[in-house]
This record gives sequence, C-alpha cells and structure tokens, in this order.
Amino acid sequence: MPSSWVVTTAPLISIASLTPTLLAISWPPSAYLWFKTLHVVGVVVWFAGLFYLVRLFIYHREAETLEAPLREAFETQYGLMERRLANIITTPGMVVAVTMAIGLLSVQPAWLHQGWMHAKLAVVALLLAYHVFCYRIMGQLQRGTCLWGARQLRALNELPTLLLVMVVMLVVFKNQFPTGAATWFLVALVIAMAASIQFYARWRRLRSEKEAETARMAAVMVSEAEGSGAAG
Repeated sequence: MPSSWVVTTAPLISIASLTPTLLAISWPPSAYLWFKTLHVVGVVVWFAGLFYLVRLFIYHREAETLEAPLREAFETQYGLMERRLANIITTPGMVVAVTMAIGLLSVQPAWLHQGWMHAKLAVVALLLAYHVFCYRIMGQLQRGTCLWGARQLRALNELPTLLLVMVVMLVVFKNQFPTGAATWFLVALVIAMAASIQFYARWRRLRSEKEAETARMAAVMVSEAEGSGAAG
C-alpha cells in the first residue's frame, strides 16, 4: 500500500475504533453544542484544504510545460506545498469533522434512523473517497506518473462544491428536502459556475497560445528584416 494512502487511512481506522466507545458514553447537556461547534470548524478546515489541494495539483501539472530548471523548482515547491496542506490541514480537518460528527450522533442517536441522515452519510462517504483519491493523485504527481491533465483536474476540483451544497441542504431541510424549482436552480447554478471556470481556463490557454504565436511571428519578422538589412 502506498505511504500516502497510509497517512490518510490511519485516522479513519482510529475513528472507526473509537466509534463504539463514543456512542456508549453518556454526555453532559453542553456536549451537543461543543460537538456541533467543533464539527463546523472541522468541516470548514477540511473543505478549505480540499479546495486548495486540487488547485495545487493543477499548478503542479501546468509546471510540467516549463523549461527544465524552472520545471524542477516549481514541481519541488508544489510537491512540498501539497504534502503540507494535505497532512497538516486537510486530513486533521477531516479527522475533527468526522470525530465530532460521531459525537453528535452519540448525543442524538435517533438521527441514525432518519432518511436525511442516511443520505448525508452517503455524501460524506463520497467525500472520504474523494479525500483518499486526492492522496493518490498527489502521489502520482510526485512520481511523475499522473495521467490527469489540468483541464480534468479543474473539473475534479468542482466536485466538493456540489457535495458541500448537498450536505448543507440535507442538514438544513432534513426530511423536508426540497425538490422544487429552487433546488434545481441551485444545482444549475453550481454547474454553471463549474462550466464558467472551465471556459475561462480554456480561453486563457488559447489567449496565451495566441500571444506566444504573435511573439514568435514578430521575432521572425525582425530576424528577416535584420537579415535583409545586412545583405543590402
């Protein structure tokens, strides 16, 4: 098993081993508020890390097009930033979020019998899989074996946004989850935001290529003019 997978799965194993103990404890009345507070903090830190981590992957991938000295320097720097972000911020945020969520369920065990909680846990499972997958991508980037291009990584970076919206809506609406026009409008808005990011990235890439071609043609014209002047 790759070492990067061990780093992120070890906390999950520890949380799983603690779950029966946490659920069996009789907590004081204020425990719910503390669990909820720390859970929100953990979720904020976790998602902040997930959003920025894949953005670093994009920069890392784009650095591969640079000349050798710059490429090596940027790849080394991005690799260091990715490891620090994943191991010091993102994974600890995930551990706090999941542990405090288990604490909340131990205070409110009736939630485990409600449909909205089942749906939320399914979304959280997708987030955990996404978290582990990010570690896999990070390892591939550091080994130079990543097959994901910058465009694909940009699309991947939009997935946590959609999952976050789903989690928040499930927590807010619970069993009265809306399925009307407002919900579909929100989904369409998230998709439109993701598409606009993709279109902007493509436009920026095409503009850079056009500018590079213009500069190349200008250099050729200058060279030809200098050659004609020297011949005359």
